[in-house]
Amino acid sequence: MAGGLTFAAGKAPVRAGMKQPFEKVVEQHGGTVLRVCRVLLGVHDAEDAWSETFLAALRAYPDLPDDANAEAWLVTIAHRKAIDVLRARNRQPARGVPGARDGDLWQAVGALPEKQRQAVAYHYVAGLAYAEIAEILGGTADAARRAAADGVKNLRKNYPGATTEGAPA
Repeated sequence: MAGGLTFAAGKAPVRAGMKQPFEKVVEQHGGTVLRVCRVLLGVHDAEDAWSETFLAALRAYPDLPDDANAEAWLVTIAHRKAIDVLRARNRQPARGVPGARDGDLWQAVGALPEKQRQAVAYHYVAGLAYAEIAEILGGTADAARRAAADGVKNLRKNYPGATTEGAPA
């Protein structure tokens, strides 16, 4: 900290005790939130969930503590918005899985049990630590780690294009 400013990698300097503008939060974390929404919901519903996430976040941002982990907070909101979309989808007839560049992979991820799918999305797509995943899903960091490992194991078994890059052995 120099002259009352805090410097973080890839971020603009921020005065101690001051949050960065919400627009910067969207710039920094928008891509991660969209990827999480795509994994949880598929391409078609992801953009709606992304928009709903940032609308809710905008309303709550003034109350977010200055030292809060904004990325984990946004992924938590996206998780809740995804649940809302899934509940609404369950009340409607199935529309099928929309196509995407890696459609087979996302279909395989979508076929995972819910906790495994969420743990894989939050850890491997959003890059959240297992402790943060445990806070989102409710449970322990060990349970989140186990769910992610089981999800990767199922993907290796059921998805022919699975690779081991970046995944635990």
